[in-house]
Amino acid sequence: MLNKYARAFFTRVLTPFAAFLIRRGVSPDTVTLIGTAGVVAGALVFYPRGEFFWGTVVITLFVFSDLVDGNMARQLGRSSRWGAFLDSTLDRVADGAIFGGFALWYAGHGDDNTLCAVSIFCLASGQVVSYTKARGESIGLPVAVNGLVERAERLVISLVAAGLAGLHAFGVPGIQYLLPVALWIVAVGSLVTLVQRVVTVRRESAEAEAAAHDRPEGASHGSEAS
Repeated sequence: MLNKYARAFFTRVLTPFAAFLIRRGVSPDTVTLIGTAGVVAGALVFYPRGEFFWGTVVITLFVFSDLVDGNMARQLGRSSRWGAFLDSTLDRVADGAIFGGFALWYAGHGDDNTLCAVSIFCLASGQVVSYTKARGESIGLPVAVNGLVERAERLVISLVAAGLAGLHAFGVPGIQYLLPVALWIVAVGSLVTLVQRVVTVRRESAEAEAAAHDRPEGASHGSEAS
């Protein structure tokens, strides 16, 4: 839902900014690299120290680069396999830094081994959820499933909760518990999404093999001859 509606909304909002960067000679790849560097810095500098509010502010400022670079590429007519590969790869780096920052906090001054483990699970499961779709598509399957908690949901839930939890440092009582709740939600949602994708790939694989088995032999030879 977030991928469909929120992405479309922010794409329209950020189009003028993308056009401005193009006029200044900035390339989409540069925006991708700078955006990822900003997210990683915000996550690994602020989160391990428990400065969740300011860390989230920094991350939010840079996370929109994921929309800006694609917008720029479309305006330039330069959408390419390389750009898609770079964007997808650096998305995984950014996600790892965010949940790694949470894990470092709970392993250190946060002093909660359970939440450290949950943060690590969120990090790992997010990577595996992405891998299952990429791997399924690489073997010719559509992986036609909308998971319960995909990347957009993971980021929104985690970053909103972290930002609000950071208000505890400004004297807002009890709000620090939002982040642990959010991490558990993301962990469980990611697990459900992983199961959804694995089940979908299993079903699509069985259907593809059944279709290949039932295909008339003559049709197969005809396609090879052509």
